Amino acid sequence: MKRTVILGASSNPGRYAHIATLKLHKYGHPVFPVGIKDGIIKGIPILTGMPAIANVDTITLYIGSHNQPFWYEYIFSLNPKRIIFNPGTENDWLYKQAEAKGIEALEACTLIMLSVGNY
Repeated sequence: MKRTVILGASSNPGRYAHIATLKLHKYGHPVFPVGIKDGIIKGIPILTGMPAIANVDTITLYIGSHNQPFWYEYIFSLNPKRIIFNPGTENDWLYKQAEAKGIEALEACTLIMLSVGNY
């Protein structure tokens, strides 16, 4: 199972980050939802700030490119194996920086990846 940080997590059940957190958890992946507001997603607390999280496999982004620069240092500090740029989060600069650091970068949809079995 892949330890996954959901960056841009929300307690709003209509948000894709919320849905992804639940689906990742359902599929057995350890999830670490990180957001700017406190909240809970079906018993899973949303972490605020920039919490230290060890052994991160994947960061799945739910933050638009215009808000991502604030998170760059944090993203790389987690030393993920891959970053998933969900629709609406595409960022050429961050994508290239990730690849240059040996991090797999994907423009994909976490929900679809889970549904088709290639997460």
